Amino acid sequence: MSELRKRQDPGKIADTDPQNVLPSRSTSVLSSVLSGFDRPRLVILICLAAFAAWFLSPEKTSSLSHSYAVCSSSGARIYTVDHAVPNAQCLVVDGSLILDIGSLDDIMERWVARNRLRSSLQIRYLDESSIVVPGLSDSHAHILEYGASKQLLLESAKTIKDTVALVRQHILDNDDILNDPSKFIEGWGWDHTSWPVEEWPTSDDLDMDPIIRGRPVILQSKDGHALWLSNETFALNSPWPSEIEGGVIMRDSSGNPSGVILDKAQDLLQKPAPTEQDLVRHFDATVKDVLSHGLTSVHDAGFKPISLEFFTRQAAAGNLPFRIYGMRYFNENDPYWGNLSEPIINAGDGRLNARSVKIFADGALRSGGAALHEPYHDNPHTKGFMRVDPKVLTDVVPKFLRDGWQVNIHAIGDYANGVVLDTFEAALKDVDITALRPRLEHAQIMTQSDLERVGKLGVISSIQPTHAISDMWFAEERLGPERVKGLYAFRSLLDHGSRLAIGSDFPVEDMNPLAGFHAAITRLSPEGQSPNGPSGWFPEQRLTRMEALRGMTIDAAYASFTEDSLGSLVPGKRADYVVLSQDIMTVPVDQILSTKVQATVIDGRVAFGHV
Repeated sequence: MSELRKRQDPGKIADTDPQNVLPSRSTSVLSSVLSGFDRPRLVILICLAAFAAWFLSPEKTSSLSHSYAVCSSSGARIYTVDHAVPNAQCLVVDGSLILDIGSLDDIMERWVARNRLRSSLQIRYLDESSIVVPGLSDSHAHILEYGASKQLLLESAKTIKDTVALVRQHILDNDDILNDPSKFIEGWGWDHTSWPVEEWPTSDDLDMDPIIRGRPVILQSKDGHALWLSNETFALNSPWPSEIEGGVIMRDSSGNPSGVILDKAQDLLQKPAPTEQDLVRHFDATVKDVLSHGLTSVHDAGFKPISLEFFTRQAAAGNLPFRIYGMRYFNENDPYWGNLSEPIINAGDGRLNARSVKIFADGALRSGGAALHEPYHDNPHTKGFMRVDPKVLTDVVPKFLRDGWQVNIHAIGDYANGVVLDTFEAALKDVDITALRPRLEHAQIMTQSDLERVGKLGVISSIQPTHAISDMWFAEERLGPERVKGLYAFRSLLDHGSRLAIGSDFPVEDMNPLAGFHAAITRLSPEGQSPNGPSGWFPEQRLTRMEALRGMTIDAAYASFTEDSLGSLVPGKRADYVVLSQDIMTVPVDQILSTKVQATVIDGRVAFGHV
């Protein structure tokens, strides 16, 4: 932002920010003043003046005072996401809270001329093209997994050979791994659906490389539902069961594990637990990207015990740079814990909440594990599979709700979504839905009747628009021309009364919330393409810009029980906001992704960029 000199009467405005009170002087006046000084004093004066000019330069951002205002000099460019006052020219912050919103004249009258604040009000002006929006939320992501994925990224590889080459190079580039053949090697992002020949990789593909051979290798697929393992990893984890309910161990013609395991089979894998140093490194890698993308809150979709303990420690130490809403991972093989553990609410001065449980109903469409009513169009031998027995859902969901936990269930396929909605319908009779706020995580493929039922039940749909533009290239082949119409039906969900909480599922997809915003309102790839042409993939399912923004702000806050303190820019709420370089609500859609985050502000303090 630039700090422009105020146009009002200087006698009316009290301003302690030196950048806003720089005087202008003519050369003749300056010369007359300096003429009275001898040469040594003149040199000293010039040096002091040069230092002052540097120190007070607009290029140098002075620190924000306890109370300050962010204002637009060109209209109401602050999007509050509040129905009462949708747009404002100024936002006043006092400490960590929003104190006021309004026009520049109103703010001057209320807080400056009357001197109602403890000191004069510091004012920062937006660049002419910039806007302010509430702090953005990602409603479904994986924080530590994102940081871990950055260690060895595989998404750029377009063949099995390319992927193996990346693993080989990673070993050669890291002496600690190269010199220790027992060290586990982990990577993320291979995607067999993007390869020229869609085939599952094998352990032998890895072991054909002499640098990799004999090492324990674990490579996570892009969708997070498949692991590609080396022969050494299989050996270290043997014996393997012949079958596992809710998962698959792929096998060769001899019946031996061939290289890939799916969904619940991943729970069988034993590997060294990450050290505290590993966890801190992974978290730090995520923090940097979260803040630079304008995210102030992230809903973590699957805290395992080690993650929960780590974030609890960080909250106690005051080391959470952004807000985290955690969903505790449900393992049906563990004893029920809902009545033995207390939800975490507003730990670390509101930076950590963990008051929900995450249950997996089925697998993923990309890896063929989504549970469908009818067989896959491209594989008529399977309907996918449930990761959890419906009887387990019927048993534990009412218990978690009774014990005060929000229940968030991963459901991809139309069969899985139907089972989950049946469970919710039975458990939610005669209860206060707003106190429980159950969520469908993904809500991807749904029948028409279930699209209608979500809203009637008051179930929140936690959706990821970038999944739609990733899957649109293979979805019809997998589901067929009719069933695909119920995939990623965002508009239908909203029109039938379901709140939409929008996320990315990072590291599965791009973390950038503007990528999700663009996908939601266009149903186009970043390059402006879709299988249905430039109008978008099933364009009737597009959201409006305001609907998409709400899904990343106030509705995401509702989905995490924080709408009273976050999600919109109204007095009394936390001062979480983002400054964007251009108006994403009005610029042509092909310009949205060029928008830069100029500042990410949490609790009134700058976490990224500058104000």
